[in-house]
Amino acid sequence: MGGASVVIVGAGPRGTSVMERLLAQFAALRATAQGADRTLDIHLVDPFPPGPGHVWRTGQSRLYLMNTQAFFPTLVPDQGVEAPPLAGCSFEQWRRAQRTAPDATLSLADRTELAALAATGFPSRALYGRYLSWCFAQLLQAKPDGVTLTHHATVAKRVARGQGNGGFDVVLQDGGRLPADSVVLALGHVESKLSPTQRELHDQARTHGLSYFPPAVPNDVDWDLIPAGENVLVRGMGLNFFDVLGQLTEGRGGRFEPTGRGAGDALAYLPSGAEPVIVGASRRGTPYRGKAELASYYPASVELRFLTEDALAGLGATAGFDHDIWPLLHRDTLWAYYSTLARNGSGAVPAGFLGELDEVLHSGLDGDGRAWADRLSSLVGAHIAVGQRLDLPGLARPLSRYPIRPGETHRFSSQAQLDAAVLEYLSDDAAGSFRGEADPVKMAIGALNAGRAVIKSLVADDGITAESWMGELRGWFEAFVEGLASGPPALRMEQLAALVRAGVVHFAGPDPVFRIEHGVFSVSSPWVAGHPWASRHLVEALAPANTVNGSDSVLLNSLLEDGLVRPRVMLAADGEAVVTSGMDVSGPPYQPLDGAGTPVPGLYVLGLQLSSVQWGTAIAAQANAEYRSGFRTVLDADAIAAAILARH
Repeated sequence: MGGASVVIVGAGPRGTSVMERLLAQFAALRATAQGADRTLDIHLVDPFPPGPGHVWRTGQSRLYLMNTQAFFPTLVPDQGVEAPPLAGCSFEQWRRAQRTAPDATLSLADRTELAALAATGFPSRALYGRYLSWCFAQLLQAKPDGVTLTHHATVAKRVARGQGNGGFDVVLQDGGRLPADSVVLALGHVESKLSPTQRELHDQARTHGLSYFPPAVPNDVDWDLIPAGENVLVRGMGLNFFDVLGQLTEGRGGRFEPTGRGAGDALAYLPSGAEPVIVGASRRGTPYRGKAELASYYPASVELRFLTEDALAGLGATAGFDHDIWPLLHRDTLWAYYSTLARNGSGAVPAGFLGELDEVLHSGLDGDGRAWADRLSSLVGAHIAVGQRLDLPGLARPLSRYPIRPGETHRFSSQAQLDAAVLEYLSDDAAGSFRGEADPVKMAIGALNAGRAVIKSLVADDGITAESWMGELRGWFEAFVEGLASGPPALRMEQLAALVRAGVVHFAGPDPVFRIEHGVFSVSSPWVAGHPWASRHLVEALAPANTVNGSDSVLLNSLLEDGLVRPRVMLAADGEAVVTSGMDVSGPPYQPLDGAGTPVPGLYVLGLQLSSVQWGTAIAAQANAEYRSGFRTVLDADAIAAAILARH
C-alpha cells in the first residue's frame, strides 16, 4: 500500500466521471485499516475547464440545445456501483434544486433558462455545462484526505512509457512533464483529418477564394463569416444542421412567433434581414425526424417483448444482426405501431386484428423467417388500409413515395415542388411528435430506440460477430435508426417548417452531388429538375470524424507512432481485413493494445475512442436507466478506477 499518481487526459464529462469514481473508491479504501495511509495524486489535463470540457462550455450560445431532456443525463452513478458518490447528483435533481436555491455561480442567463425549463424540456448545452462545472466543484470540496487534485490547462502532446519502475511520462504542450503510474485517455471529440472528398473541396475553395467550413464543434465556428442575403450550402441534415440554422436565423435577430394553428404549423418566422439563404442537403433529402414529446426517454406504452436481454443471452457470441437480432426488433416495432394504431381509436384496426398479429409475430421464431413474413403480409394486406400500414423503409426515405411521372426524368419538376414535399414531411413529423404516445409512427420509432439500447449491451458484451457488426449493424441499421430515433427536439422541426414557409430555407434533394463549377460551389440532385444551387459558402454540418487512424490529434498520432495504441482491425464477411474507427483494446477496463497486441499496463481508454467495441459512445449516462447500456459509461469509469487503485 502506498501512493498512486494518475493523469486523466480530458476533463470533460468522461474524465470527470473517472475522477468521481476514483474519489469515491479511494474514500472507501481509506475507511479500511489497510488503506488508511494511502495517498492519491490526480492530474487533469485539458485546456478547457474541468467538468464542461470542450463541448459543454458555459459561455456558448443558448441556441445550442442538448439532444436529451432534462430528466435524462447524469454525471454520477445511481446504480451498478459499490462505492456511493461523495457529491453531485443527476441533472434533473440539480435543476430542481437550483430553481429553489440558485448557486452563486449561476449567471442571469442560467437563472432565466432554469425558470422556464421543465423536466421534459431540452436544456441548452451551456446550462448542462454549468451543471457539470457545479458537479466538479462539489467533488473538489468532497475529496477525501490523502488526495491531491491538479488541473493543467494545457494539451497533452505525448504519453511515453516511463523510465525505471515503469509508469508513464505525460508531455504537455506548455513544456511540463507529468510522471504517472496510470493514465486515462478520456479524449472526447478530437481534431480529424478531412476525407478525400472534403480535402478536394477545401483545396479548390482556397484556389477560388470560397468559404469552406469543415466538420467542427458548432461553437468553434465563426458564423459571422457567412454574409446576409447570400446562398449558403449546408451538407448534412442531422443534429449539427439545426445548430447551423439557429445561428444563422435566431442568432441574427430573427424571431419565431406562435400562429395558433396547431402542431405542424405552430410557428411563423419573422426574419431580421440578416439571414443568408440556406440550402440543406443530405442523402435522404430530409432532416432527421424529431423526437416525440414524451414524459420518459422510452415511451411508456412500448415494451420490448421479443428483443430482450434474455433472448439475446441465448444467442451466444455468434449472433448475426440480420439473421438473429433484427427479426426480433422488427417484431417489437410492428407491435408498437399496430397496437398504438388500434389504441388511438381511429377505426383503422378491426376487432381481432391484434390477436392475429400477436400469433403471427410469435410464429417463425425458430428461424423460418419467410413463413412469418408472408403471414404478416397477408394479414396486414387483408385488414389495414394501404396508407395506414407501417412502411419502415419509407420512414427512412420519405421522399421516395413521390413517383416519377410518365414522360419525366425527375421525381420533382421544380424547386418549389421539392420544398413543398419536404415542408409536408416536416409538418407531419412535428404533428406526430406532438401526439406523443398516441402516434403509431413515433411509437414504432420508440421501439427501435429501446431496441438500440439492448443492442448496445450486446455489442459491448462481445455478442455479435465482426462480419455482422461491420456489414449489417453499422452497414445499414446504424444510419437507418439514427435518422429516425436520434433527431432533434420537436420544436426544431416546427422552427424549420416555419423557416421554409418564410423562404429562408430550401433543400437540394436526395443523393446530392457537390462540386465546384464556374468558380463557385454547386449542389444538384438527380431527383430534382432545374439548375443546381450555387454559392460561395459551403458548411459541413458534421462533427469531426471519430476515427483513430484519421485523427489530427497530436496526442493520438504520437501514441500510434510510439506503438502504445493501434486501431482495431476486423475481418469482413469476404475475409478482407478492415481498419475500424476505434482503438484495439482489451475487455473492460479497456486498455489499449500496443503494436504487438499486448494490453498496456496502467493505460486506459474511455469514451469515443472505444467505437470499435461499443456502439453509441457519444451519449451521456442516463439517470435511473432502464437498460444496462444507459449507465455503461459510469460502469466503465468505475472499472477503470478500481483497476488503477488495485495496482498500488
